[in-house]
Amino acid sequence: MMVLRAVLAELLGLFLDDVRVASAILIWLFFAGTVLPRLGLPSGVPGLVLFAGLAGILVVSVLGQSEGRRG
Repeated sequence: MMVLRAVLAELLGLFLDDVRVASAILIWLFFAGTVLPRLGLPSGVPGLVLFAGLAGILVVSVLGQSEGRRG
């Protein structure tokens, strides 16, 4: 049972290594799913906004991790 618990904890850690990044992604997805459709943007623009936000979260996360390793 302990081995199974350790394996599950490790798998969960792969996906939720940084709680701030996971939280930012969930907030961005909520925003994109609730606010963007109501803005009446042309077709394709909400997808670009969704992608840009997720890419921005990734960049900030990677830059923050590299800063943490230097200092």
